[in-house]
Formats: sequence, structure tokens, C-alpha cells
Amino acid sequence: MKTALSLIFISLILIIPINVQASETLQQTEQTEQTEQAELPNASMLVEEQAEKLDVEEIRTYWDEVMTEYGGFLPESQKGSLLQFLSGEKELSFQEWMKAFLKFLFHELIANGKLLGTLILLTVFSMLLQLLQNAFNQSTVSKVAYALVYMVLIIIALNSFHVAIQYTNDAIESMSNFILALIPLLLALMASSGGLASAAFFHPVIIFLMNTSGLLIQNIVLPLLFLSALLNIVSTLTDQYKVTQLAGLLRNISIGLIASFLTIFLGVISVQGASAAVTDGITIRTAKFITGNFIPVLGRMFTDATDTVISASILLKNTVGVIGVAILLFIAAFPAIKVLSLAFIYKLAASILQPLGGGPVITCLDIISKSVIYIFAALAIVSLMFFLSLTVIIAAGNLTIMMR
Repeated sequence: MKTALSLIFISLILIIPINVQASETLQQTEQTEQTEQAELPNASMLVEEQAEKLDVEEIRTYWDEVMTEYGGFLPESQKGSLLQFLSGEKELSFQEWMKAFLKFLFHELIANGKLLGTLILLTVFSMLLQLLQNAFNQSTVSKVAYALVYMVLIIIALNSFHVAIQYTNDAIESMSNFILALIPLLLALMASSGGLASAAFFHPVIIFLMNTSGLLIQNIVLPLLFLSALLNIVSTLTDQYKVTQLAGLLRNISIGLIASFLTIFLGVISVQGASAAVTDGITIRTAKFITGNFIPVLGRMFTDATDTVISASILLKNTVGVIGVAILLFIAAFPAIKVLSLAFIYKLAASILQPLGGGPVITCLDIISKSVIYIFAALAIVSLMFFLSLTVIIAAGNLTIMMR
């Protein structure tokens, strides 16, 4: 009995210090975790630090160009440096920019009023000469005068068409250069947030598709549209020789090329980009699970710190992406409005003058109006492709975070 009591007493003595030591160890562990959690960086602070260290010089150049050229149509709340909008000091307003676009549209219509007046005067003069031909039994002098006036009208119309093509080429070139300047920044932020596979996929694919789209539109589609318009105008010169079918074929080929490339572009970007994002999300989730469960204390601290850094990178990537989409919209919208205003001027001239009499002059004005609309459609489709490419990149980065 005494032996049993002594064994129990010795056991209690041995057990009590172990429990005390264990409780002290648990307390120290909790204090260590709290200290480490307190020392973890704040996401907002990381966003500010990364925004200050980002190399946005090329993007700032495009922003400054937009502000310099079109800033007069904007309110003061939408003017400022790029860093002010990146840091959140100022915010973009969709309503204010829509008002600016409307102001610019009315400005272009007023600026093209001289062109409208010239078209109306030349058309009225050509109709008077046509009446003189009928009155004096096809006088040779009136025929020559009518031909000269009609040739002047054609030259003005083709010059306007060339101006519309030049606006479109400049806009596409500016958008391509801007995308090539923005993509490395977005992909670097995507890679820092864990989207390594997405960044590796998007970098060569985006560069290839951007360059291909620019070359396709500038070197094939726009020349085909110009040739189609020229053939349609030539067909109005005589009733015996018509090439309208060839003009329609060239126009259909150009539109078909744009539609086919848009389909391929969207398919490659969306499907492959989503699969790469899912791969990144699963990889990050697996790495977090292994680190958090197989490395005690330090593993949890590491995963928490990684989450904070990834969240900050995602926030900054989304901000840069939204600003990039806005700049892309501004680069494309103002030239598109110029092209659209030209088409409206020719359509308005044809509509006003048609009651005075038909004939090849009205047909020529209508042809130029429709051809400029096709130029506007080509610019709009290219802008849509660039816009969707940025949107898919931003969405792919967010999908990676959702999957983790």
C-alpha cells in the first residue's frame, strides 16, 4: 500500500511540471503568432508602395497625350496626372467622359461645316449644269463644265476618305503601341500574384495577336475598303461600264477577314487564358496547403504574408488594368468620333440634296458615306479586340485568386 502511494506521489510530481511547461509553451506560441500577425504588412500599404515603384513612364506618356490633345473637352475633376488616378486621389467618371465625347462630336460636326457647305454648293452647281445640258441639247461646254465639277467633287470625297483611313491607321498604331507598353506591367503584376502560367501564356500570344491585327487592318482591310469605294465611284461615271460587283466582293472580303480574325482572337484569348488561370489557382492552393500544414508556425506566417502580398498585387493589377482600359478607350474613341462625323456629313449632304434630283453626284456622296462607315466599323472591331484582351487578362488574374 505504501509502495503504491509513493508511486502515485512521484507520478504527480513528474506530471505537474510537464503541464506547466506545456501551458507556457502554448502561451508563448500564441504570443509569437500574434506578434507575427501584427508584423505582417498591410495590403493598402503594399499597394501604395508598389504603385510608387511601378515603371509607368510609357503609360504616363499616352495619358499625357490624351490630356494635352483632348483635355479641353474635360472637366477639371477628370484632369490630372496618372499617379493621381492610380493612387485613388482622383476617380474616373463615366458620365463626365460621355459628356466630353458628345462635346467633341459637336465640335467635329461644326468643324466639318465648311466641308458640308462645299459639298452642297458643288452638288447644286453640278445639277444646274446638268439642267443646262438638257436645255441646250447636250452642249459640249456644259458637258465639260459638269465633268470638271464632278471630278472636283470626287477628289474632295476621296480626300475625305483618305483622311478617315489616316485617322484609323493612327488610332490602331497608337493602341498597339499602348498595349505593348501596358502588357509587360500587367503580366508582371499577374506573376507576382501567382499567375505564372497565365503570364507565360499571355505574353507571346498577346504580342503576336496585337501585331497581326494591326498589320491585317492597315495593310489588307483598309486598302480593300478604299479600292471598293473607288470602284463604286468609278461606276457612277458611266452607265455602260460597271464594276459594282467587284467592289462589293472586295468589301465582303475585308469584312470577312475582320470577322474571322475576331473569332480566332476571342477563342484563343478566352479559352486558353481561362485554362492557364485555373492551373495557376490550383498550383497556389496546393502550395498553400503544403506550406501551412507541414511547416508548423512559420508555414502559417508565410502563407498569411503571401496572401497579403498577392492581394496587394491583385488590387494594383486591377487598378492599372482599369486605367489601361480607360486610356485605350480614349485613344480609340476620339478618332472614331472624327471618322463617324465625316460619314454623317456625307450622309447629311446626300439626304438634303436628294430632293433636288438624283444622279451620280448623290450616289457618289452616299457611296462615300457608306464606305466611311465601314472604316469606322473596322476601327471599332479592332478597339473591341484590344479592349477584350485587357479585360481577359484582368479576369484571368482574378480567376486565379478565386481558384486558390
